[in-house]
Amino acid sequence: MSEDKYIIAAYDIVDDKRRLRVMKTMKNFGPRVQKSVFEFLLDANRFNRLKELCESMIDPDEDSIRFYMICADCRDKVEIMGWGVVTEDPEALFI
Repeated sequence: MSEDKYIIAAYDIVDDKRRLRVMKTMKNFGPRVQKSVFEFLLDANRFNRLKELCESMIDPDEDSIRFYMICADCRDKVEIMGWGVVTEDPEALFI
């Protein structure tokens, strides 16, 4: 069984319909923490599935999605100003 990794995803998607589809898909994997930023705790299989789904929805010439893998030590050092908490155990749908 593979270990969950802490991942931050940020996107810049030009088209409203594509952006909405990506946002709804990402919400199935983890919480939205800002308008175009999500936090995930995912194993390799679920992360690959998320990437496949997102890749099928975007226009690579116009859109961008970035995935940042955060190590456990760095995750413990995340600082938040204002509202919000670091994702601990998201209640996500398994696709």
